[in-house]
Amino acid sequence: MSDLLLHILDVFFVVFHSILILFVLFGWIPKPLRLLHLIVVLLTGASWFILGLFYGIGYCPLTDWHWNVLNQLGKTDLPVAYVQYILDRLLGISITPAFSDIITLLGWAGALLIAFYLQYKKHRKRKKK
Repeated sequence: MSDLLLHILDVFFVVFHSILILFVLFGWIPKPLRLLHLIVVLLTGASWFILGLFYGIGYCPLTDWHWNVLNQLGKTDLPVAYVQYILDRLLGISITPAFSDIITLLGWAGALLIAFYLQYKKHRKRKKK
């Protein structure tokens, strides 16, 4: 694969994965996207905890693919956690792997609870009508 294509893929993964993370955290805010948000949060959890049984808890195919691209570009010593990587790369914030895992899990769990609550509220409102 050419270096140009690898650099394009690198930028794609940084942008797409960052947008996906932001959607997991805040996609519940716009009402029309709430069901899609719940699905994405559940798929994220399935990746981490079901695929994680085979590849390691917290497994994300996007991270795996991005690391493959970066390895082909000669980048090594990549962190295990994508959030740790993206905070350092985009914002210059260096955090420990443990802290990265904690904020990632808490952010995901919070988004999951909000998504379930909003779906419950929506269905409860429908039953009243």
